[in-house]
Parts: sequence; C-alpha cells; structure tokens
Amino acid sequence: MEPAELLPPIDIMAASWKPVIEALATDTVAVGDFDPKKHLNYEPPAKVHTMKELDLPEGTGVSPVAVSEPFRLFTTEAIHRMRAEVLSQDVWDNCQYSSNLAQCQLRGFAAKYAPFVYDTWKSPETLSIISKIAGVELITEMDFEIAHVNISVKSEKQKAEELQAFVDKKATEEDEGIAGCPWEDDKPIVDWHTDSYPFVCVTMLSDCTNMIGGETALRTGTGDIVKVRGPQMGCAVVLQGRYIEHQALRALGTTERISMVTSFRPRCPTLPDDTVLTTVRPISNLSELYSQYGEYRLEILEERIRNQLRTLRENKRVGKRVDIKALKGFFLEQERFLSHMNQEMVEEELVTKGDIHGHLLTSDYEADNKTKRKREK
Repeated sequence: MEPAELLPPIDIMAASWKPVIEALATDTVAVGDFDPKKHLNYEPPAKVHTMKELDLPEGTGVSPVAVSEPFRLFTTEAIHRMRAEVLSQDVWDNCQYSSNLAQCQLRGFAAKYAPFVYDTWKSPETLSIISKIAGVELITEMDFEIAHVNISVKSEKQKAEELQAFVDKKATEEDEGIAGCPWEDDKPIVDWHTDSYPFVCVTMLSDCTNMIGGETALRTGTGDIVKVRGPQMGCAVVLQGRYIEHQALRALGTTERISMVTSFRPRCPTLPDDTVLTTVRPISNLSELYSQYGEYRLEILEERIRNQLRTLRENKRVGKRVDIKALKGFFLEQERFLSHMNQEMVEEELVTKGDIHGHLLTSDYEADNKTKRKREK
C-alpha cells in the first residue's frame, strides 16, 4: 500500500547559516547557561494525533497520545549552541557509534561534554512543554539518553546526483503512468524499529529549507504506513516511539541532516515502565547504561514499596483487614518488574556491538528484517 501523508507542512525558521559540516564546531556562538526565556521559542503543535487514530489496540502505551505535528521549540541561538557542543572534537572522538540501523550516531555525551544540551533537556520549562504534548508528566529517561544524535552527511556532488535521480525517476513514472515507492524510501536513515523508551522528542539541528523527504514513517495497527512530516530547524516532534513501529526516511536536497532524539519516561512510579534496551545495548557504554538503568529502576521499585508499606501501616492503624489478594498481586507485579530488569541487563560478552535486532513488535516484519540482514552479510 502506498504511504499516506499524515501531517501538513509547517512554516520554516529562516536559516542564517550554511547547512554543511565543513569542520567540527567552527560556528561562532554565544556563551552562558541555558535560559528558557532566551532559548525556548515554543509554539504549540497544530494537532496531536492519538493512538486510536493509528488503529493501535486500546490501552497501548502510557498515554493516549501517539505523535504530534512538528512544532517550534527552540530559538536559532539555542540550535547554534547545541550544534557547537554536538560537533565538538571531544564528542566525536569519544561518543560516536554505528549500527545496522544507522551509520553515524552520537550518544552519552551530554552530561560530560555538552552542558548546554544537558541543561536544556533537564529544564523544568522544557519538561513541562514535552509533558503537555505527550499527555502525561514525563522526565528524561536517564542521563546517558539525553540527546542521542543521528547524523547523515553528503557531499555537494552526492546531493546533486541524488536529486537528479529523483527527478528522472519521477519523470519516468509520470510518462509511464505508474507510481511506485518513493525513491528516497528505499534506503532509510534509520530502518524499521520501535524505540527502547516510552517517549522521544526529535529536534532538528539542520537547515531543511530545500529538503525533499526526511519524514518519519509510522506503521499503524492495521499494517498501513503513514508519514509524519519531519521538523524544520529549531522545531521538534513528540512520539510515543516505544509502542509504534517507525523508520526515519532518507532526505534529498541537503548535505547534512542532524537530528537530536531525547528520550523520556513517566514521572509517576506506579505507571508501567516498559523500557527495553534492545535498540541501545549494542551502541552504548554498557557500564554507564546499566548503572543508570539499574539506578532509576530501583528507585521506581523503592517508591512503589514505600507506597505499599504506607498503605499497610495505615490499614493496620485504622483496623482494616489485609487485602491478601491485592498484596499478592503487588508482589507478583514487582517480581515481573525485577525479572524484566534482569533480562535487559545482558552480560557484556554476549552483546555484539552495532548489531541491533529483535526490535519490532510485529513478528512478520521482524522475520523480514532477519531475511534482509542475511542477504546483507
């Protein structure tokens, strides 16, 4: 079935710099701490689409919200500041990863090398915006996952060749009265996957003024494909990516595409935490990842136990009988919580760097992915 376009375009922010990575962090930028009054330029999305609209089963996820339309979030100065930190030599030398899903990714850098980026996503004002759009109060997943960056870079020659190929293919299809899969869909930047974490906010750090493509494709509950228009520079999209299969489609007409993906989870400890490490384990410093994952999960467990203990003590104080069935249900839920946590923390020697698999919700699509990987070997 031909992909349907889900969302309309958004006004673009006027570009004030050449969108090419000619050198690492050569931009002249301002200095100073993140200031929400100075660096946030929030305009609410025109529409937020629900899980129901995507025909996903009722109760899927931690919120009824599926995905937002692109919305303006940051000022141009804030984007320049982020770029300067992301493209710094320290980040490129120490935090670069690649996988079978994406060729160039920067991860785990914010806390050590990018204080502006780190403070941006930890800001109460930023968190409030993302939470309002997501329909549930969110916090950053963990420090290691603040501002995962996907990068695609081409030369001017490659850009021109791809654009010409696109024009030629389109002309051929029009002449012959056919319409196939768009050319840029054949080789996505990031292949089909579900995210490891409940929600993500995808922010564009590149000038996409002349870009063709670059959308995010979503698979609905009926197997149909819809496209979400990609954000422009300084704009963002919020997606409940843990529960929706999606891929980042290739972009034409630009020499770079740098997107920043920040992950979030519910603040409330009683809500489900369906976090998995499938798509991040092979592209992470496992010591850091496991330490932070273990810490926040144990904090959730600690808070749940404290709440349960508080209930037991209050019931005892007022002379209420113990609800044995409810108490055993609580114990069983925490057993599953710990078992899941143990399962996700795979021993380092059993993890193959860069090899991401088992990341789809739909078994037949995962089988297709396995066949594709075999052909590529």
